[in-house]
Amino acid sequence: MAALRSPLPLILQRPAAAAPPLRRRPLLLSSCARPRRTPHFVPRCSAGAAPPPPSTLESSPRGKCSPLLESALLPGGSDLAVHEWKAVPDIWRTAAEKYSDRVALVDPYHDPPSELTYKQLEQQILDFSHGLRAVGVAPDEKVALFADNSCRWLVADQGIMATGAINVVRGTRSSDEELFQIYNHSESIALVVDSPQFFNRLAESFISRINARFIVLLWGDKSSLNSKSVKDMPVYDYNDITELGKENRNALNHSPKQGQHGAFEAITPEDVATLIYTSGTGGTPKGVMLTHRNLLHQINNLWDVVPAVPGDRFLSMLPPWHAYERSTEYFIFTHGIQQVYTTVKYLKTDLQQYQPHYIISVPLVYETLYSSIQRQISSSSTLRKTVALALIKISLLYMEAKKIYEGTVLSNNPVEPSFIAYMVNCLRARIVATILWPLHNLAKMLVYKKIHSSIGISKAGISGGGSLPMHVDKFFEAIGIKVQNGYGLTETSPVVAARRPLCNVLGTVGLPIKHTEIKIVDIETGEVLPDGSKGIVKIKGLPVMKGYYKNPSATNKAVDQDGWFNTGDIGWIAPRCATGPSRNCGGMLVLEGRAKDTIVLTTGENVEPAELEEAASRSNLIDQIMVIGQDRRRLGAIIVPNNDEVLAVAKRKSGLDGSTGVAKDTVKSLVYDELRSCMAGCSFQIGPILVVEEPFTIDNGLMTPTMKIRRDKVVAKYQGEIDALYK
Repeated sequence: MAALRSPLPLILQRPAAAAPPLRRRPLLLSSCARPRRTPHFVPRCSAGAAPPPPSTLESSPRGKCSPLLESALLPGGSDLAVHEWKAVPDIWRTAAEKYSDRVALVDPYHDPPSELTYKQLEQQILDFSHGLRAVGVAPDEKVALFADNSCRWLVADQGIMATGAINVVRGTRSSDEELFQIYNHSESIALVVDSPQFFNRLAESFISRINARFIVLLWGDKSSLNSKSVKDMPVYDYNDITELGKENRNALNHSPKQGQHGAFEAITPEDVATLIYTSGTGGTPKGVMLTHRNLLHQINNLWDVVPAVPGDRFLSMLPPWHAYERSTEYFIFTHGIQQVYTTVKYLKTDLQQYQPHYIISVPLVYETLYSSIQRQISSSSTLRKTVALALIKISLLYMEAKKIYEGTVLSNNPVEPSFIAYMVNCLRARIVATILWPLHNLAKMLVYKKIHSSIGISKAGISGGGSLPMHVDKFFEAIGIKVQNGYGLTETSPVVAARRPLCNVLGTVGLPIKHTEIKIVDIETGEVLPDGSKGIVKIKGLPVMKGYYKNPSATNKAVDQDGWFNTGDIGWIAPRCATGPSRNCGGMLVLEGRAKDTIVLTTGENVEPAELEEAASRSNLIDQIMVIGQDRRRLGAIIVPNNDEVLAVAKRKSGLDGSTGVAKDTVKSLVYDELRSCMAGCSFQIGPILVVEEPFTIDNGLMTPTMKIRRDKVVAKYQGEIDALYK
């Protein structure tokens, strides 16, 4: 999509009686001319000249605005109802009117700490938007927003959108080279960065190589910047931009022809709102174009999944540029909730302090919570540990029995059982559940109550962005903490399916959300498969992207002529049954892995590594695992061990003292034995293993910013060792 660019804003030269000059100025790091700071709607005029007549002002439109948020800027105003949103920033007008003085945001870990009401948040978004217009941002231009989760990220994101510009988002943990490629490929004209520390990191390798009209610093002091790197680029801090915006808005409000000058046109639902570059687990990142309509689809249809009410507290810790965090964030703010920003470092403390009703996060967070609870149980006295583990097992059995008579036993068998057989099975399950119910309630009082008080999450944890291991899913269900798993991709805005609060079937990612179609097709022929058959998942509907930026061939490959998007994921749809233990599972989507991750052995067998990796992740000895074996006779694995747990097991088995290390062969032997035990029930078994010390992380390039393993990068790094392993 070619970038549509309006003319640069015109320079305002104030007459003698105009308002005093701005209190804040951008940081100019050479003797360059002062950057343009003119309100976008103000025409050029000579010093001391009177304003031009109205006919001059009513020429061609020079800007865009969000039709409900800034209806006063449109010729004749806007006749939209308070809930009739045409662009994402429209939601802030509605939220400010309904929840004006209710606290929207709490950001305790930035300097200064921030707490904003809905009205204050709306005003800051408007100020930031007008500030960007004042320094020259025009509709459809790209502005790179490279920053981490914070209240100012949200203001900047929405401020950019409200100008009709397109934001290009990424976090600070991406490599300098990746950020450079994204900035250049997107044709961004300006850069918004997180902090002086991040700015200085980019100074030599990135900022000196880009062509930027200006730079905005969200947090920190401009005096801390490496001034040599920006040369003649103007640099503004957050307050500079918002002060410019206030002046711009004041000038507009005092315009004698306010609302009649024709300087703005409305942003439309089909306009591109953002470019999000995919994580690239197995290739070059592509710029996904999401429109306002795409994102509004999520805002309008996620309440069935997360029935938020005013006053609910959410804990936010995901990268905000992640489509999953971003869309759900927009949605929850339309219901008057309070969002508290946290980080991995403070997550445990904030769960206890803020006792959130909901947390929206990736599976890794729930796995971490699960491991933390397990460690606490293991470190308790022998009696307490024995009682707790026994009660958890009883609760797991109780939940399995309940599923039978509640009709939530997942199956891909389309044949319904006989009525008599089901009634006998159902009766047996009710008897078992009745026997176990008192012990399950005892577990609630003795064990689960303490867990609940330590992590909050009183309504639900919403998981997405990856595969949620079944043992983690079952554990939280057993202890009474609801975890709802969902599914989507950046290209689908992202949520296309999710488990509902009243029908939370484990093992699935739930039913499609409204205005979304899902079908399963044969991986070879493309023919539509019946329910229960495994194939490629395809998506159609309002959430499907506009396309990949400047990449029509990739767009045509991903989206067919009928609008079906090929997800590349393997899955099946649960058959619909009128009776039986699976009667309430019909139509739910079940995922099996990625088609491109499928390992083809030389024996001709196709293996989905996700099942094996999930089984291995149950072990305390295994921190990370990646199954390998493409074009080999046997499967193998690259494993990062949990050294603390390995040492503890080795000490128990051989009587090592605390100061003695563990030999590599011993570590490998212990891990391999554990692996065989974990995979006893799997369809395939792991052969040779490679134990490595360096974990897969974002910083070393072996994980994506959304915490998925980059399989191609891991294989490339250890190619020599892998070859030796199979010899």
